Amino acid sequence: MVAIIQKRKIRDFDWFVALLAIGIVCFGAWEIHNAQPTETFWQKQLIGLGIALVAMLTIAFSDYRRLVEIAPLLYLLGLVCLVAVLVPGIGMKINGHRAWIRLPGAGQFQPSEFVKIPVVLMLAKYFGKHRSGPLTRKELLIGCVILGVPMALILLEHDMGQLLTYIPLLAVVLFLSSVRMWMVAAVLVACIAGAPLAYAVSVRAGLLRGYKLERINVILDPENADKRGFGYHTWQSMVTVGEGGLLGSRDPEYTQSSLKFLPEPHSDFIFAVTAETTGFVGCLLLLASYALLLTRLITDARRSRDRTGMLVIMTIVGGLIFQIFLNVGMAVGMLPVIGVPLPLMSAGLSSMLATFIAIGFAISVQLRRFVN
Repeated sequence: MVAIIQKRKIRDFDWFVALLAIGIVCFGAWEIHNAQPTETFWQKQLIGLGIALVAMLTIAFSDYRRLVEIAPLLYLLGLVCLVAVLVPGIGMKINGHRAWIRLPGAGQFQPSEFVKIPVVLMLAKYFGKHRSGPLTRKELLIGCVILGVPMALILLEHDMGQLLTYIPLLAVVLFLSSVRMWMVAAVLVACIAGAPLAYAVSVRAGLLRGYKLERINVILDPENADKRGFGYHTWQSMVTVGEGGLLGSRDPEYTQSSLKFLPEPHSDFIFAVTAETTGFVGCLLLLASYALLLTRLITDARRSRDRTGMLVIMTIVGGLIFQIFLNVGMAVGMLPVIGVPLPLMSAGLSSMLATFIAIGFAISVQLRRFVN
Protein backbone atom coordinates (compact mmCIF):
# COMPACT_ATOMS: atom_id res chain seq x y z
CA MET A 1 0.00 0.00 0.00
CA VAL A 2 2.83 2.38 0.89
CA ALA A 3 4.55 1.58 -2.41
CA ILE A 4 1.35 2.39 -4.32
CA ILE A 5 1.01 5.74 -2.52
CA GLN A 6 4.65 6.64 -3.20
CA LYS A 7 4.29 5.66 -6.86
CA ARG A 8 1.18 7.83 -7.13
CA LYS A 9 3.04 10.78 -5.59
CA ILE A 10 5.86 10.44 -8.09
CA ARG A 11 3.35 10.20 -10.94
CA ASP A 12 1.34 13.22 -9.79
CA PHE A 13 4.41 15.31 -8.93
CA ASP A 14 4.41 18.53 -10.96
CA TRP A 15 7.59 17.85 -12.90
CA PHE A 16 6.85 20.69 -15.30
CA VAL A 17 7.11 23.32 -12.55
CA ALA A 18 10.20 21.72 -10.99
CA LEU A 19 12.10 21.28 -14.26
CA LEU A 20 11.18 24.76 -15.50
CA ALA A 21 12.45 26.30 -12.24
CA ILE A 22 15.67 24.28 -12.51
CA GLY A 23 16.09 25.41 -16.12
CA ILE A 24 15.74 29.08 -15.15
CA VAL A 25 18.35 28.66 -12.40
CA CYS A 26 20.79 26.98 -14.82
CA PHE A 27 20.26 29.76 -17.35
CA GLY A 28 20.81 32.25 -14.53
CA ALA A 29 24.07 30.52 -13.57
CA TRP A 30 25.27 30.89 -17.15
CA GLU A 31 24.40 34.60 -17.12
CA ILE A 32 26.08 35.00 -13.73
CA HIS A 33 29.22 33.52 -15.29
CA ASN A 34 28.91 36.00 -18.17
CA ALA A 35 28.57 38.83 -15.66
CA GLN A 36 31.43 37.75 -13.37
CA PRO A 37 33.59 35.23 -15.28
CA THR A 38 36.52 35.52 -12.86
CA GLU A 39 34.38 34.92 -9.75
CA THR A 40 32.83 31.72 -8.36
CA PHE A 41 29.28 33.06 -8.02
CA TRP A 42 27.94 30.75 -10.74
CA GLN A 43 29.48 27.69 -9.09
CA LYS A 44 27.98 28.63 -5.73
CA GLN A 45 24.63 29.09 -7.49
CA LEU A 46 24.70 25.52 -8.81
CA ILE A 47 25.73 24.14 -5.42
CA GLY A 48 22.90 26.15 -3.88
CA LEU A 49 20.54 24.63 -6.45
CA GLY A 50 21.27 21.17 -5.00
CA ILE A 51 20.40 22.41 -1.50
CA ALA A 52 17.27 24.15 -2.78
CA LEU A 53 16.08 20.98 -4.54
CA VAL A 54 16.39 18.99 -1.32
CA ALA A 55 14.33 21.64 0.51
CA MET A 56 11.72 21.74 -2.27
CA LEU A 57 11.30 17.94 -2.31
CA THR A 58 11.07 17.82 1.49
CA ILE A 59 8.24 20.37 1.49
CA ALA A 60 6.54 18.92 -1.59
CA PHE A 61 6.24 15.42 -0.08
CA SER A 62 5.08 16.82 3.27
CA ASP A 63 1.43 17.57 3.96
CA TYR A 64 1.05 21.33 3.57
CA ARG A 65 -2.03 21.27 5.84
CA ARG A 66 0.09 20.17 8.79
CA LEU A 67 2.59 22.91 8.05
CA VAL A 68 -0.24 25.45 7.89
CA GLU A 69 -1.36 24.26 11.32
CA ILE A 70 2.04 25.14 12.82
CA ALA A 71 2.17 28.45 10.92
CA PRO A 72 1.98 30.54 14.15
CA LEU A 73 5.12 28.80 15.46
CA LEU A 74 6.97 29.34 12.15
CA TYR A 75 5.78 32.94 12.10
CA LEU A 76 7.11 33.55 15.63
CA LEU A 77 10.42 31.94 14.71
CA GLY A 78 10.65 34.24 11.68
CA LEU A 79 10.06 37.31 13.85
CA VAL A 80 12.82 36.16 16.21
CA CYS A 81 15.22 35.96 13.25
CA LEU A 82 14.23 39.46 12.09
CA VAL A 83 14.87 40.81 15.58
CA ALA A 84 18.22 38.99 15.71
CA VAL A 85 19.30 40.78 12.53
CA LEU A 86 19.06 44.09 14.39
CA VAL A 87 21.34 42.91 17.21
CA PRO A 88 24.97 44.07 16.74
CA GLY A 89 27.30 41.11 16.48
CA ILE A 90 24.61 38.86 15.04
CA GLY A 91 23.27 40.89 12.15
CA MET A 92 25.57 41.73 9.24
CA LYS A 93 25.53 44.95 7.27
CA ILE A 94 25.99 44.58 3.51
CA ASN A 95 25.62 47.51 1.06
CA GLY A 96 24.28 49.70 3.85
CA HIS A 97 21.54 47.26 4.94
CA ARG A 98 21.68 45.27 8.17
CA ALA A 99 19.62 42.38 6.80
CA TRP A 100 21.83 39.28 7.09
CA ILE A 101 22.78 36.85 9.84
CA ARG A 102 26.24 35.29 9.77
CA LEU A 103 26.35 31.51 10.02
CA PRO A 104 29.79 30.27 11.18
CA GLY A 105 31.31 28.19 8.41
CA ALA A 106 28.28 28.57 6.13
CA GLY A 107 28.30 32.23 5.08
CA GLN A 108 25.19 34.29 5.75
CA PHE A 109 21.46 34.18 5.13
CA GLN A 110 18.77 36.83 4.79
CA PRO A 111 15.82 36.13 7.14
CA SER A 112 13.48 38.56 5.36
CA GLU A 113 13.50 36.23 2.33
CA PHE A 114 12.39 33.24 4.38
CA VAL A 115 9.87 35.03 6.63
CA LYS A 116 7.64 35.46 3.58
CA ILE A 117 6.85 31.74 3.81
CA PRO A 118 5.32 31.76 7.34
CA VAL A 119 3.55 35.04 6.47
CA VAL A 120 1.94 33.29 3.49
CA LEU A 121 0.97 30.32 5.70
CA MET A 122 -0.47 32.60 8.40
CA LEU A 123 -2.57 34.52 5.90
CA ALA A 124 -3.77 31.28 4.27
CA LYS A 125 -4.60 29.80 7.67
CA TYR A 126 -6.64 32.81 8.78
CA PHE A 127 -8.37 33.64 5.51
CA GLY A 128 -8.65 30.04 4.28
CA LYS A 129 -11.67 29.26 6.44
CA HIS A 130 -15.00 28.85 4.71
CA ARG A 131 -16.78 32.16 4.35
CA SER A 132 -20.15 33.26 3.02
CA GLY A 133 -19.74 37.04 2.86
CA PRO A 134 -17.24 39.84 2.26
CA LEU A 135 -14.41 40.65 4.64
CA THR A 136 -15.19 42.52 7.83
CA ARG A 137 -13.11 45.38 9.20
CA LYS A 138 -11.86 43.10 11.99
CA GLU A 139 -10.58 40.53 9.49
CA LEU A 140 -8.95 43.26 7.45
CA LEU A 141 -7.24 44.61 10.57
CA ILE A 142 -5.94 41.17 11.58
CA GLY A 143 -4.53 40.65 8.08
CA CYS A 144 -2.76 43.99 8.29
CA VAL A 145 -1.27 43.05 11.69
CA ILE A 146 0.00 39.68 10.36
CA LEU A 147 1.79 41.49 7.56
CA GLY A 148 2.64 44.68 9.45
CA VAL A 149 4.76 43.20 12.25
CA PRO A 150 7.47 41.67 10.02
CA MET A 151 7.32 44.69 7.72
CA ALA A 152 8.01 47.00 10.67
CA LEU A 153 11.09 44.95 11.60
CA ILE A 154 12.32 44.98 7.99
CA LEU A 155 11.81 48.74 7.92
CA LEU A 156 14.28 48.98 10.80
CA GLU A 157 16.78 47.14 8.58
CA HIS A 158 16.37 49.94 5.99
CA ASP A 159 15.78 47.30 3.30
CA MET A 160 13.09 48.99 1.21
CA GLY A 161 13.37 46.41 -1.57
CA GLN A 162 12.39 43.49 0.65
CA LEU A 163 9.79 45.62 2.39
CA LEU A 164 7.93 46.23 -0.88
CA THR A 165 7.88 42.53 -1.79
CA TYR A 166 5.67 41.80 1.23
CA ILE A 167 2.83 44.07 0.11
CA PRO A 168 1.37 41.82 -2.64
CA LEU A 169 1.10 38.90 -0.20
CA LEU A 170 -1.76 40.56 1.67
CA ALA A 171 -3.17 42.22 -1.46
CA VAL A 172 -3.69 38.85 -3.21
CA VAL A 173 -5.29 37.27 -0.13
CA LEU A 174 -7.69 40.18 0.34
CA PHE A 175 -8.64 40.19 -3.34
CA LEU A 176 -9.43 36.47 -3.22
CA SER A 177 -11.30 36.81 0.09
CA SER A 178 -14.18 38.90 -1.24
CA VAL A 179 -12.93 42.26 -0.04
CA ARG A 180 -15.49 44.98 -0.69
CA MET A 181 -14.84 46.68 -4.02
CA TRP A 182 -15.26 50.14 -2.54
CA MET A 183 -12.27 49.38 -0.31
CA VAL A 184 -10.21 48.38 -3.35
CA ALA A 185 -11.26 51.52 -5.21
CA ALA A 186 -10.52 53.70 -2.18
CA VAL A 187 -7.02 52.25 -1.78
CA LEU A 188 -6.22 52.67 -5.48
CA VAL A 189 -7.45 56.27 -5.53
CA ALA A 190 -5.55 57.04 -2.31
CA CYS A 191 -2.32 55.55 -3.73
CA ILE A 192 -2.57 57.38 -7.05
CA ALA A 193 -3.64 60.71 -5.60
CA GLY A 194 -1.48 60.50 -2.50
CA ALA A 195 1.82 59.50 -4.13
CA PRO A 196 2.83 63.04 -5.19
CA LEU A 197 1.78 64.43 -1.82
CA ALA A 198 3.64 61.70 0.06
CA TYR A 199 6.75 62.39 -2.04
CA ALA A 200 6.63 66.13 -1.34
CA VAL A 201 5.98 65.70 2.39
CA SER A 202 8.73 63.06 2.74
CA VAL A 203 11.26 65.31 1.04
CA ARG A 204 10.29 68.36 3.09
CA ALA A 205 10.34 66.40 6.36
CA GLY A 206 13.70 64.84 5.55
CA LEU A 207 12.31 61.28 5.58
CA LEU A 208 13.36 60.80 1.96
CA ARG A 209 16.89 61.98 1.38
CA GLY A 210 20.34 60.97 0.20
CA TYR A 211 20.69 58.17 -2.31
CA LYS A 212 17.04 57.08 -1.87
CA LEU A 213 15.80 60.50 -3.00
CA GLU A 214 18.32 60.73 -5.83
CA ARG A 215 17.44 57.32 -7.22
CA ILE A 216 13.78 58.33 -7.39
CA ASN A 217 14.71 61.62 -9.06
CA VAL A 218 16.67 59.67 -11.68
CA ILE A 219 13.40 58.07 -12.78
CA LEU A 220 11.35 61.27 -12.55
CA ASP A 221 13.87 63.44 -14.39
CA PRO A 222 16.41 61.23 -16.22
CA GLU A 223 17.71 64.03 -18.47
CA ASN A 224 19.02 66.06 -15.54
CA ALA A 225 20.21 63.09 -13.49
CA ASP A 226 23.82 62.85 -12.40
CA LYS A 227 24.96 59.88 -14.47
CA ARG A 228 28.19 59.60 -12.48
CA GLY A 229 26.54 59.92 -9.09
CA PHE A 230 23.35 58.39 -7.74
CA GLY A 231 22.04 57.88 -11.28
CA TYR A 232 25.01 55.72 -12.23
CA HIS A 233 23.32 52.36 -11.54
CA THR A 234 20.19 53.19 -13.55
CA TRP A 235 22.09 54.75 -16.44
CA GLN A 236 24.59 51.89 -16.77
CA SER A 237 21.79 49.33 -16.61
CA MET A 238 19.88 51.08 -19.40
CA VAL A 239 23.04 51.26 -21.52
CA THR A 240 23.70 47.57 -20.88
CA VAL A 241 20.15 46.60 -21.93
CA GLY A 242 20.48 48.70 -25.08
CA GLU A 243 23.83 47.12 -26.01
CA GLY A 244 22.16 43.73 -26.48
CA GLY A 245 20.05 44.74 -29.46
CA LEU A 246 17.93 42.00 -30.99
CA LEU A 247 20.15 38.92 -30.54
CA GLY A 248 22.77 40.02 -28.01
CA SER A 249 26.29 41.41 -28.05
CA ARG A 250 28.70 39.73 -30.50
CA ASP A 251 31.80 40.56 -28.49
CA PRO A 252 31.36 39.13 -24.96
CA GLU A 253 34.83 40.30 -23.85
CA TYR A 254 33.90 43.96 -24.26
CA THR A 255 30.47 44.16 -22.68
CA GLN A 256 29.32 46.59 -19.99
CA SER A 257 29.34 43.84 -17.38
CA SER A 258 32.70 42.28 -18.30
CA LEU A 259 34.34 45.72 -18.33
CA LYS A 260 32.98 46.37 -14.80
CA PHE A 261 30.81 49.34 -15.76
CA LEU A 262 27.60 47.71 -14.48
CA PRO A 263 27.40 47.44 -10.65
CA GLU A 264 26.17 44.19 -9.08
CA PRO A 265 25.67 42.49 -12.48
CA HIS A 266 25.33 39.00 -10.95
CA SER A 267 22.49 39.93 -8.59
CA ASP A 268 20.42 43.10 -8.88
CA PHE A 269 21.10 43.64 -12.59
CA ILE A 270 21.16 40.08 -13.91
CA PHE A 271 18.28 40.95 -16.27
CA ALA A 272 20.40 43.70 -17.82
CA VAL A 273 23.21 41.16 -18.35
CA THR A 274 20.69 38.79 -19.95
CA ALA A 275 19.55 41.56 -22.29
CA GLU A 276 23.15 42.32 -23.23
CA THR A 277 24.22 38.74 -23.91
CA THR A 278 21.03 37.32 -25.46
CA GLY A 279 19.29 40.44 -26.71
CA PHE A 280 15.59 41.17 -26.97
CA VAL A 281 14.88 37.60 -28.08
CA GLY A 282 16.59 36.14 -25.02
CA CYS A 283 14.66 38.43 -22.69
CA LEU A 284 11.39 37.41 -24.33
CA LEU A 285 12.24 33.73 -23.85
CA LEU A 286 13.11 34.34 -20.20
CA LEU A 287 9.88 36.22 -19.55
CA ALA A 288 7.96 33.51 -21.43
CA SER A 289 9.52 30.92 -19.11
CA TYR A 290 8.35 32.90 -16.10
CA ALA A 291 4.89 33.17 -17.66
CA LEU A 292 4.74 29.38 -18.18
CA LEU A 293 5.85 28.76 -14.59
CA LEU A 294 3.33 31.18 -13.11
CA THR A 295 0.51 29.95 -15.35
CA ARG A 296 1.14 26.37 -14.27
CA LEU A 297 1.11 27.42 -10.60
CA ILE A 298 -2.21 29.19 -11.15
CA THR A 299 -3.56 26.00 -12.73
CA ASP A 300 -2.43 24.06 -9.64
CA ALA A 301 -4.22 26.62 -7.47
CA ARG A 302 -7.46 26.08 -9.40
CA ARG A 303 -7.14 22.32 -8.83
CA SER A 304 -6.60 22.74 -5.09
CA ARG A 305 -8.85 20.64 -2.87
CA ASP A 306 -9.39 23.42 -0.33
CA ARG A 307 -9.39 27.18 -0.09
CA THR A 308 -6.29 27.23 2.11
CA GLY A 309 -4.19 25.49 -0.54
CA MET A 310 -5.47 27.82 -3.22
CA LEU A 311 -4.51 30.87 -1.15
CA VAL A 312 -1.03 29.46 -0.48
CA ILE A 313 -0.30 29.06 -4.19
CA MET A 314 -1.90 32.31 -5.35
CA THR A 315 -0.09 34.34 -2.69
CA ILE A 316 3.20 32.82 -3.85
CA VAL A 317 2.29 33.63 -7.46
CA GLY A 318 1.44 37.24 -6.55
CA GLY A 319 4.74 37.66 -4.73
CA LEU A 320 6.76 36.26 -7.65
CA ILE A 321 4.97 38.43 -10.23
CA PHE A 322 5.57 41.56 -8.19
CA GLN A 323 9.24 40.74 -7.62
CA ILE A 324 9.82 40.07 -11.33
CA PHE A 325 8.08 43.35 -12.16
CA LEU A 326 10.26 45.29 -9.72
CA ASN A 327 13.55 43.80 -10.91
CA VAL A 328 12.83 44.15 -14.63
CA GLY A 329 11.48 47.69 -14.13
CA MET A 330 14.64 48.55 -12.21
CA ALA A 331 16.87 47.16 -14.98
CA VAL A 332 15.19 49.09 -17.81
CA GLY A 333 15.07 52.39 -15.91
CA MET A 334 11.33 52.49 -15.21
CA LEU A 335 11.67 52.03 -11.43
CA PRO A 336 14.24 53.21 -8.86
CA VAL A 337 17.09 50.89 -7.91
CA ILE A 338 15.95 49.21 -4.69
CA GLY A 339 17.94 45.98 -4.66
CA VAL A 340 15.28 43.36 -5.41
CA PRO A 341 16.68 40.10 -6.87
CA LEU A 342 15.20 38.44 -9.94
CA PRO A 343 13.68 35.13 -8.73
CA LEU A 344 15.72 32.05 -9.68
CA MET A 345 18.10 34.16 -11.80
CA SER A 346 19.99 36.43 -9.39
CA ALA A 347 22.95 35.06 -7.46
CA GLY A 348 22.22 34.41 -3.80
CA LEU A 349 21.28 31.27 -1.87
CA SER A 350 18.70 32.95 0.38
CA SER A 351 16.52 34.13 -2.49
CA MET A 352 16.78 30.88 -4.46
CA LEU A 353 16.18 28.67 -1.42
CA ALA A 354 13.13 30.68 -0.34
CA THR A 355 11.71 30.51 -3.89
CA PHE A 356 12.17 26.73 -4.12
CA ILE A 357 10.57 26.26 -0.70
CA ALA A 358 7.59 28.27 -1.95
CA ILE A 359 7.44 26.10 -5.10
CA GLY A 360 7.59 23.04 -2.83
CA PHE A 361 4.46 24.25 -1.04
CA ALA A 362 2.68 24.71 -4.37
CA ILE A 363 3.60 21.17 -5.46
CA SER A 364 2.49 19.82 -2.07
CA VAL A 365 -0.94 21.38 -2.61
CA GLN A 366 -1.08 19.93 -6.11
CA LEU A 367 -0.12 16.43 -4.89
CA ARG A 368 -2.98 16.41 -2.39
CA ARG A 369 -5.75 17.63 -4.65
CA PHE A 370 -7.46 14.21 -4.51
CA VAL A 371 -7.07 13.78 -0.73
CA ASN A 372 -10.04 14.43 1.54
